[in-house]
Amino acid sequence: MEDAKKDIEELKQKIRYHDYRYYVLNAPVISDYEYDQMMRKLKSLEERYPQFKMPDSPTQRIGGKPLEKFEKIKHKIPMFSLEDAFSPDEAREFDKKVKRFLKFPSEKDISYSVEPKFDGLSISLIYENGILKQASTRGDGVTGEDVTQNVRTIKNIPLKLIVKNSPVYLDIQGEAIMFKQDFANINKEREETGLPLFANPRNAAAGSIRQLDPKEAAKRSLRMFTYSIRETSSDIQFKKQSEALELLKEWELPVNELNKLCLSVEEAIKYKETFTQKKHELPYEIDGMVFKVNEIDYQNRLGHTTKSPRWAIAYKFPPEQVTTTIKDIKVNVGRTGILTPVAILEPVNISGVVVSKATLHTWDEIRKKDIRIGDKVFLERAGDVIPEIIKPITEKRTGKEKIKPEPKECPVCHAHAIRDGAYFRCPNISCPAQIKESIKHFASKRAMNIDGLGDKLAEQLVGKNIIKNVADIYDLDNKIIADLERMGEKSAQNLIDAIKNTKNITLAKFLFALGIRHAGEHMAQLLAKHFGSLKNIEKAEKKELLSIKGIGEEVAQSIYDFFREQKNIQTIKKLLKAGVKLSEEKIVISFIFGKSFLFTGTLRTVTRNEAKDRVEALGGMVKNSVSKDLDYVVIGENPGSKKDKAKQWGLNCIDEETFIKLLSKK
Repeated sequence: MEDAKKDIEELKQKIRYHDYRYYVLNAPVISDYEYDQMMRKLKSLEERYPQFKMPDSPTQRIGGKPLEKFEKIKHKIPMFSLEDAFSPDEAREFDKKVKRFLKFPSEKDISYSVEPKFDGLSISLIYENGILKQASTRGDGVTGEDVTQNVRTIKNIPLKLIVKNSPVYLDIQGEAIMFKQDFANINKEREETGLPLFANPRNAAAGSIRQLDPKEAAKRSLRMFTYSIRETSSDIQFKKQSEALELLKEWELPVNELNKLCLSVEEAIKYKETFTQKKHELPYEIDGMVFKVNEIDYQNRLGHTTKSPRWAIAYKFPPEQVTTTIKDIKVNVGRTGILTPVAILEPVNISGVVVSKATLHTWDEIRKKDIRIGDKVFLERAGDVIPEIIKPITEKRTGKEKIKPEPKECPVCHAHAIRDGAYFRCPNISCPAQIKESIKHFASKRAMNIDGLGDKLAEQLVGKNIIKNVADIYDLDNKIIADLERMGEKSAQNLIDAIKNTKNITLAKFLFALGIRHAGEHMAQLLAKHFGSLKNIEKAEKKELLSIKGIGEEVAQSIYDFFREQKNIQTIKKLLKAGVKLSEEKIVISFIFGKSFLFTGTLRTVTRNEAKDRVEALGGMVKNSVSKDLDYVVIGENPGSKKDKAKQWGLNCIDEETFIKLLSKK
């Protein structure tokens, strides 16, 4: 047992060291394979000896369940914003103010720590005895949001400082950012799946940090640089900002390589100016350089105004803009049916790249900026990656400019376009632009469960024009499938058999398989229970849908619109004609139906996922955080803080045995 504990600690230390080499120093000394083997060994040992699995373990970076909302945190020390400077004269005036406040002669030089101003999201990190305990956003400077779960997924931020004598308490400030290449990759993925693009890396970083599900945040490849020690235990001493940066390095926290100590404001200005053009060569986005008075004693004497420190200023780069003309506004259809307006531009060179189109995101954005076809506009390459139209030059309008109307139909399949929040959407599940996603969902395990029809095969079937409609799945034959890549006669026959086995399906499963927007498994069960047949659902008015407990305005509108789209009705008729039979079953309503559960602690007789599946199969709901509307909180072994919160709120807490009995209760 002790040997296992020792092995786990040694592996954790090795992995932390190699994380530092890879993510902070960018100088790995082992191969990815060797690293993966160490991680696998650590996971294996922690599974065998769970009593030694601690929150600071590298295996626990991505943990926790999705949140329903972020908790507010009041900062112990306010997180101030910086005043801006936009010219050398403004930077010099800042230097004069510093000297006047300190009562120094004008000829005395002040030393400045000059540091890049990142275009990201400011974060406070709190370590206690070397272990990361809390991460929070700046918010309004006084109150921020607890984003600890998501910051734990940032791989260049250590969960535990790997130094021998860690500070007892450490509050540091840094910036969460997204590198340009990662920003380009995520926007490419969003474009391919029909999601609106992020406007710039800062927008993407902020959106990623505020993901309620840490697993989603982990996919975003965020990085962080630390640049300030806000507070630390009394045994840590430093007299200059440059010394604080060295301490952060010693604690093996990520510190930017562009930081420089300048001995006068003129030296600081000169250093900043070298990045006006060179910033394009950096792998991340910066929008200026920060001048900080280097002496901590001077900083303390200068103090703060109500909003900003008197000892620092952000010297911004001038924005890079060009002008061009909007020749037209087209509509793109994404894989999920979102209709995105795209401006077709008179080609123009900006930052060395010829730009001929730019996303306008939504029609609300077009109206807000008052953008019209024929407008002369200001254009920026947001984050030096994607072009963004800043605003039209209304003074140059001739009266011939045209307002682009909101879409009435999908430009690909001509189905009636529907409003969905800020976006317009094509509701046709067989629209060629979104057919791949429709087929993948239709065939998925929790829908029709067509074993063997996965992502790769679906892409081949659509790419080769074999399937143009989800109903075409039932027209497939052995020969066509056998000739596809990585298939053969046996695989083809297995798939045909799997397709045939799905022809008898429950109404609830069928409704879920159709992929109705906002109608998941639970909603499909509600519809099947209330209406009993597909025909009744097809002719249901919105008023009747709203009368069902659990269905709100947005969901009711989506269901109503889906069954008013004739192309969807045609697809359903084709599926039924192909032999799909719906059991218009009388759903046996269990005691669980409509009730909400939360699990905390380890269950003995079933896994957490199995318990969730059983609750949802009976029409119940499983939540991930404590809320006052919960019906039951199931307490397993070694429960966390959710148990205390549930009892504090007087919620109905039950043990695992009682939960199992409820599953069979009618």
